[in-house]
Amino acid sequence: MRNLMILAATLAGLGTYMAQMADQMSPAPASASASPNKAPAQTVAQAPSGRSLNIPRDARGHFLTDGHIDGQRVNFMIDTGASLVALNEKSAARFGLRPSRSDYNATVTTANGTIKAARTRLAMIELGGLVVRDVDAVVLPDEALSENLLGLSFLSKLKRFEYANGRLVLEQ
Repeated sequence: MRNLMILAATLAGLGTYMAQMADQMSPAPASASASPNKAPAQTVAQAPSGRSLNIPRDARGHFLTDGHIDGQRVNFMIDTGASLVALNEKSAARFGLRPSRSDYNATVTTANGTIKAARTRLAMIELGGLVVRDVDAVVLPDEALSENLLGLSFLSKLKRFEYANGRLVLEQ
């Protein structure tokens, strides 16, 4: 488990580095002048085999989007280097998930060090018409996680996800 968490942290760092490199290699989209905390415009389309969602990079080179958990709106930063969906306590509390201190028994290695997290399973995450059920996640203290991360426990349940032309394409 410890090695898996170290690998997840390494992949998260590599993902951030690759996003920064990609940002330098191609011109920034027109939405790059928008506020870095505001989710940029997204395109939802009907792909030949299902639905797809196109998310442009923000000014920092990150992919931000809004989703829903139990009908509650949640902001996410998509992180292909994160093994799991990671929520901060404030966001988790909005849809009734309030882990007790004893629930924080999983050790997670992040770019900021090792921290305790509470494991959970989310019944459903909806993202621009894409619906994924039964998603593994962790809740981290607010001070350890400023932005909710949409990791591989969500992304791996899609048909595909790829970076193309300055956009992240998710297809179900």
